Order: sequence, then C-alpha cells, then structure tokens
Amino acid sequence: MDVNVLPPRGVVLALILQITWALEPYDLLYDNGVEAFSRGDYAGVVRYMEKALASFSRVRQTKIRCRLKCEDQHRIDSNINTDLFFFDSVLRRAACLNACIEGQIGTQSMHTVSEDVIQDFHRRIPYNYLQLAYRKLNQLDKAAAAAHTYFQANPEHVEMGQNLEQYKTLEGVEEKHFIDREARPHQRAFSAGAKLYDKEDYEEAVSLFEEALTEYYKADVECRALCEGPQQFQEQNHVLYRYSLYELISDHYTQVLHCKHECVRDLATRPGRLSPMENYLPLHYDYLQFAYFQVNKLEEALSCALTYLLFHEGAEFMIENVEHFSETLGHDGQPRQEAVQYLQRHKQELELLQIGTENLGIPYTEGNYWNSLGGREDANRIPSGTDGWMEYVPISEKKDTSLTVVQELREGGPLLYDNVHVTLNSVDLNGTQRVVFDDVISEDECSELKHLAHTTTIAGDGYRGKMSPHTPNEKFEGTTVLKTLQYGYEGRVPLKSARLFYDISEKARQIVESYFMLNSTLHFSYTHLVCRTAITGQQDHRIDLSHPIHADNCLLDPEANECWKEPPAYTYRDYSALLYLNGDFEGGEFIFTEMDAKTITASVKPRCGRMVGFSSGGENPHGVRAVTRGQRCAVALWFTLDPLYRELERLQADEVVQALENQHLWTQINPKDEL
Repeated sequence: MDVNVLPPRGVVLALILQITWALEPYDLLYDNGVEAFSRGDYAGVVRYMEKALASFSRVRQTKIRCRLKCEDQHRIDSNINTDLFFFDSVLRRAACLNACIEGQIGTQSMHTVSEDVIQDFHRRIPYNYLQLAYRKLNQLDKAAAAAHTYFQANPEHVEMGQNLEQYKTLEGVEEKHFIDREARPHQRAFSAGAKLYDKEDYEEAVSLFEEALTEYYKADVECRALCEGPQQFQEQNHVLYRYSLYELISDHYTQVLHCKHECVRDLATRPGRLSPMENYLPLHYDYLQFAYFQVNKLEEALSCALTYLLFHEGAEFMIENVEHFSETLGHDGQPRQEAVQYLQRHKQELELLQIGTENLGIPYTEGNYWNSLGGREDANRIPSGTDGWMEYVPISEKKDTSLTVVQELREGGPLLYDNVHVTLNSVDLNGTQRVVFDDVISEDECSELKHLAHTTTIAGDGYRGKMSPHTPNEKFEGTTVLKTLQYGYEGRVPLKSARLFYDISEKARQIVESYFMLNSTLHFSYTHLVCRTAITGQQDHRIDLSHPIHADNCLLDPEANECWKEPPAYTYRDYSALLYLNGDFEGGEFIFTEMDAKTITASVKPRCGRMVGFSSGGENPHGVRAVTRGQRCAVALWFTLDPLYRELERLQADEVVQALENQHLWTQINPKDEL
C-alpha cells in the first residue's frame, strides 16, 4: 500500500518561498532559531534570529507603507452622499492594500502569527538568544548590544543585568557597544534632550526636542495605520447571531478608534513598562519654551508656551510665561500647527468614539481621555526638568507657590528610646527621607536574634525557594515572625527569642514612624529575618552585587531616569528599614545611588544595632555590595500607610502573642517541654 508522507511545514514553506520569492515568515525563522539553540548550533541561532527580527520589522513597515499609500490613493470624500460611492472607495482601498502587501511580502496568510510569538517579539525574547549565541561565538560587541537591547524591555531580569556588568569588564567591549537596537527614535531623542536640558546645554537640547517631536508625530501616524487591521471583538459572540451591515461596520470602526486612541499611551510608554510617562507630549513644549527662552529665541518660546496651553488650558505658570514673552516681543503669538491639527483630530475622533462605545460597552469619559493625552485633568503638573520632588522655577526665578503639595515630607521627630541616636541624616546621606540610627538593639539582643536565625531560617524563604535569588555567589535564608513564634510554641527555639523578634520589629516600626513625623499610622507590610552567606570558592573576581540596585515600591528604569509605580513592584510600600545584627563579614555595605543605578550617593557599613530607614520610592534607589566572606544577618522591614495592605502574618502573630499573654506563658517553659 502506498503511503503519502507529508514533509514538515518548514520544508513546504521553504519550497513555496523559493518559488515565489516571498518573505520568510518570522515565526518560522524564530522556531528554527530556538531549535538551533537547543542543538548548540550558535551560528544557526544568529542566522535565524537576525532574519526573524528583520522579517518582523519588514512585515510591520510594509503594512504601514501600504495602508498609508492606499489611504492616500483612495480617499473617502466627505461630500459623498450615496452608499455606492462610499463603498466604491472602501473596496478599492481594500484591493489596493491586498495587492500592495502581497506584492512585497507574499500571501498574507503566510504571515499570520500566533499571539504568543508576537508577545515574544514585543518582549524582545530573540535578543536573549542572540546575546548567548554571540557570546559563544566570541562576538562580544554584538553580544553586549543584544543583551542591552533585551534588558531595556526586561529591567527586572537579574541575570541579564549581571551579564551586562560582566560584558563591561571584558576586553574588546566598549561603552559604544551598549546600544538599544530597538530604541524608539522619538523616545531616544527626548531622553537625550532632557539630559542636556538638565546640564543647561539649552541650544543642543532644543535640537533634540525638535527631533523628538518630529519623530513622535511620525510614530503616531505609523501607530494609527497599524490599527486598521483585524480587531478582536471582546464580549461579542458573532457565532450565535448575525450583525447587520452597519452594526458590524460600527463595531469594527469603534475598535479601530479605540486602538488609535491607545497610541497616545503606547508612544509615551517605554519598553517593558505598563504605565506611560506622565504628561509626555505636552512636556516637549514645556521643555522647549524654557530652552528657547534661554537661547533668546522668544518667538519660538512664545509659540511653544501657547502650544502647551492647548493641552493644559489655565496652567497659571505657563500663562505667566506667555504674558512675559508677549510683553517682551510686543505682540501675541500662535500655537504650533502640528499640535493644533493633532488635537482637532483627536477631539473629532473622541465624539465618534463616545457614540460607538455604546454598542461595545467600553467605559469611556472625556476626563479619562484628556488625562491620558495630556497627563492630568487639572493644571497642576510635574515641572519640566525635575523628578517631581522639586517645585517649578519660572522665568523670574521665583518659585511657583501655587503648586499644591500632596504630602509634606518631614524628618527629625523624637526617637522614643533614650539609647537610640541618629548617626547620619538625609543631608549626611546626600538624599531625602534617609536616616541611619545606632544602638537600636544591644549586643546581647543581636546575638540572640542571630541564633534564632540560624535555627529557624529556610533557604530561599520569601523567594519561592530560590536559594540564591539575587546572585549565584551567595546563599539566602529567611524566616518570618509568625514562623518563629510557631517554632517557639513547639519548643524548637526559646519562646522568648521569638518574642524578642516580634518586639524588636515593633520597636523599629515606632522609631521610623516617629522620626519621619508621619501623620498616620505606619503598618507592617512585610517583616523578614534574613541572612546572606558568601559561598566559599565563588568569591574571586566578583563584580556583581549581593542585591542589585532597586527601589522598594516602583520599577527602577535607569535609562529613563524614572521609577514606574506599577506591578510587579510592591506599590503600596511607603517606608523601609534594615536592622543589622552583625558586622563581622567582608563586603555587604548598604548603598544608596542616583536614579541611574550607578552613581553611589552614600554607603553604610552594617554593625550590630545599626538601622537604616528610608522612604520606599524612586527617590531612594539602593542595593547591597557583595558579601565576599562570612554571613550578613539583618531584620528587613517594609511598611505601608494603607491599612488594606497590612501584613497578614503580622496580624496572625499579634493574635498568637495576645493568646500566649492571656495564658501567661511568656515566663514559663515551652509547653512542649512539659510533655
């Protein structure tokens, strides 16, 4: 009997592509690259992954070019008053689009890709394979570029961060090799302009901000063009019943409008982030109006200031600047036309979107719309050139006192305990909301807590069992208050030692709450007794950190000089503290840095009874230098002002302590010892 054996999909597609000269689908190339990696064929990994990235980019650019070309060739006249002429334009545009795309990349069905593969490319997974393959092939400059590109979209990837630090020490790798191959031109120019602005190089900053605006509007056109593809109709079941022609068109076009509106967020969101940069597009004009003023180009400054007011009508500081420019020039000005047209189009689309969402059930309000477009609904704003902790300085160099302050940041309150004293304050530590206390606990208490740690801590506790969560060169162990109380009740450790851990953590909470003069109660968010131990034989030539630079309630983005308050960060944490139990080890210094995660602003050497306290946000990036010999133990504490995020184990521990007090067990031997 004859048996027809079908060749694999890849072989069939390869034959078709050879005959038709069509573009190879990037999902097929990606699969081939992954397979090559599993075989150890690193040259194949590079060949397939680079071709996959090129194919992905070409498909995207082809869709953009063809949609814009066909839109231009077959415009829908607003004066059309019959369905026939309307659908004539629609059908001709569709035919144009199909012919254009297939003429450049082949049959469109060959480039239909699963959502999982698309997400892998958005997350830049191919660059992870590339950096490993290039390193195996000893092409270190290309490996560094691939690693840097991947890390920009995955800043929480600890191993890749360590790889980048290693690349910096290798011969043949230079600073210029650390490039983002997928950098978005408008964001790259804006970030570079902001850095020059901060250095008061206003002339060069102007050039970069103007470039950023040009690239932004170009990217906006491209993003909107990509929206005119297939749409997913959420919560709509087209199998159970049929839509009428106009209902179907209405639903699809509403989805397209919604997608185009989301371009505002997309263009303001850096790779790997969930939240957009606040006030992104208007901020360009804010920077420009002041920079132009500094280089004595008042006509341009006036135009940019008026443009900013299109987004934030009534912003008092900008109205004052407009008045100053107009008075100096002796005439009024006009806002920039690209922004006028941009906003007019968005307003028109908003009106249609509000009509269309009634069919789709998408909640939408004008306030939400302008909030994402301009950054905020009111006139208050994060000032240009600052990180949000500074006040705006207008042209007269007098501080704008009209800005409302959400919460006054204070420190220097009473310490509550006679033996505790402040060793270093925020000024000494070159930052804000930072402090170092000494003699919080005694030598005997340090010794007892260390013994408790040696008996109760579990490797990888708090990190899903990962024994070395931050570095492969150290072992991490930890335990919680509730676990130690359980061990104490069972007689496995002295009950009074578990109670000491409970009491000392409460003492630390009271000190932090009082010193920073908080108006509301500071609640426990998480309490952890932890030890880090240097692994013998793995300490030579270490360049990594015991704990990488990070912030406690936001995702640190050194490249953007931002800290994104979004998951997976613990956004509800407000204050943090570390109470050290010993200093008889090498390395392990606690360090504060600038937002660049490189510039160290302060270093604290641990010792028994010393505690570092600080606010948990992006104003206090911090980390731990490598522990190269011995063991470093501490009580790590995180606090929240929101009672909804109180530590559950702490509440349970409170109940256990109260129950034991009611039974008068604290002064007795452990219950299990009586058996």
